[in-house]
Amino acid sequence: MLLPRVLTAVVGIPVVIGAIHLGGLVYAVFMAGITLLCLYEYGLILWLGGKPVQRVPLAVLGAAMWLAAVLSRQSCAAGMPDGILPMAVTFTVFGVALWELLFPGRSLERMALTLFGIFFVPWTLAYMVNIRELPLGEYYTVMLFVSVWVGDTAAYFAGKRWGKAKLLEAVSPKKTWVGAIAGFIGAVITTIALKNMLIPQSMGGLEAAFLGAVAGVAGQASDLAESVLKRSSGVKDSSALLPGHGGVLDRFDSYLLLAPLYYFALLGVSTLNR
Repeated sequence: MLLPRVLTAVVGIPVVIGAIHLGGLVYAVFMAGITLLCLYEYGLILWLGGKPVQRVPLAVLGAAMWLAAVLSRQSCAAGMPDGILPMAVTFTVFGVALWELLFPGRSLERMALTLFGIFFVPWTLAYMVNIRELPLGEYYTVMLFVSVWVGDTAAYFAGKRWGKAKLLEAVSPKKTWVGAIAGFIGAVITTIALKNMLIPQSMGGLEAAFLGAVAGVAGQASDLAESVLKRSSGVKDSSALLPGHGGVLDRFDSYLLLAPLYYFALLGVSTLNR
């Protein structure tokens, strides 16, 4: 399975880096497409596992939540009062509840899984755009993507070579403590190295190490969160769109919990450096 993984990466990495470099509308559209595919695969996992979900509200309200999270950041940056995100959250909860009243089914479980999907996928991935829109956002976004890639690679090879003690066998049988530690170290070292190469004056080494630690911990936690979803549905991969990698959600799962935390960590680091 290594060759398909490598070939997919050879094609995919330049596309991602190119979208990051172009920024603006190009990167926003790229991430919107990624988000919609991830949201589709979230619904697919639930469907394959026989779990109920409101498919129309998941798609429509999920897209609206992503857009609201992006516009909310822009309105704050422009000094405008921000009511977009609270309004989106309110209408999302209202819409899911109203749908259940109009089309009753396995109500509690279906509402819970629909709301979770909306907040777990589009709301969090919107922060990938928000990070790019920050000052020096191109470099921060590259640091984020590459630190996760290197961390994943380090975890994979170290775990395969030396890993024995399982990290959370009930959730992800192949993940080991050795792999998790290697992934964490890889993310930290990569972040520090990229900071020194790309933006040496923007922050100190300790702050870069902190960002790397956020990536190393939250990225792996996010990966495990998706594993819980797949395991509860009896599914191995979110889809087969990316040879050797599974689905788009499998490739971007590390950013679900990580992106918002990384964004706020960057804001904290920027505040300290003023």
